[in-house]
Amino acid sequence: MSAATAPAMTAPEFRAAGTDLSERRRSGLSCGEVIDLTASPETIGVAWNADGSARVGALTAIAAIASDARLAQAYPGITAAALGLATPQIRHMATLGGNLAQRSRCWYYRNPQIACLKKGGADCPARSGNHLYHVAFDLGPCVAPHPSTMAMALMAYGAKVTTDRRSGLSITDLLGDGSNGAADNLLAPGERIEQIELPAPLAGECAHYKRAISRSYAEWPLVEVCARAVISGGTFREVHIAVGGIAPVPLQLTACATALEGKPATAATIAQAAELATSGAKPLPMTGYKLELLTGLVRDVMERIAT
Repeated sequence: MSAATAPAMTAPEFRAAGTDLSERRRSGLSCGEVIDLTASPETIGVAWNADGSARVGALTAIAAIASDARLAQAYPGITAAALGLATPQIRHMATLGGNLAQRSRCWYYRNPQIACLKKGGADCPARSGNHLYHVAFDLGPCVAPHPSTMAMALMAYGAKVTTDRRSGLSITDLLGDGSNGAADNLLAPGERIEQIELPAPLAGECAHYKRAISRSYAEWPLVEVCARAVISGGTFREVHIAVGGIAPVPLQLTACATALEGKPATAATIAQAAELATSGAKPLPMTGYKLELLTGLVRDVMERIAT
């Protein structure tokens, strides 16, 4: 581990509510120019299209998303995820765009005296150090899980992101595939998120969100799951399952979803499919426990959707 060599981040950074940026500046991790963002009709609030799809401004507060009755009816997994993260005080300040673009919560990254890949260091000190809360799917050189709950929920709904330079970005386009250990997202310098587009809900779909945490309140998830499905005639017709807390980026559990589609919406079918949740997992020495949590959460979420 490299100590006392980690440079402070001096590049300009955007600030909306500043819930994450303020903490990094207090610790000395960030000391560059701050560019304050001003809300506009395009970047705040929810706009509905004639086909039932929605556009959510990047500067919309997480609390506003969590309490929006129309969003809850159309996209219950998203509003439940928003309600589950952080504390009421933070949810009232934090923005959707800020949640998507927030930086790693890894304690090595957050320590201004320790160098790591995300601060220009040569390696990931968590890999050989304390990685109790880190990834169970080892996809790249950095083993810190991505911190954005909203990115995981938006992935389950196939959301698209619009920036001031690009449009139609999937969550994977925005955050990458986990192979780049030096960055938390793929935004270009000076590029900012402006809107998130949600496709129209599927007819008859149900959704659920759940997280496993290490204490009752105000905790980052060990594992979290957002799933949605259409059940017709007692059979799963379309299933989407996204998970967070287990990889450098949110993941889609395509093997689980494929195993459920066209099958009876029964506890036995769900239990069998949930065992596929860990396909491709490569846990670290201290993160094997997350696999059992993942399997259990997928089973629980899908059983709730089926009832």
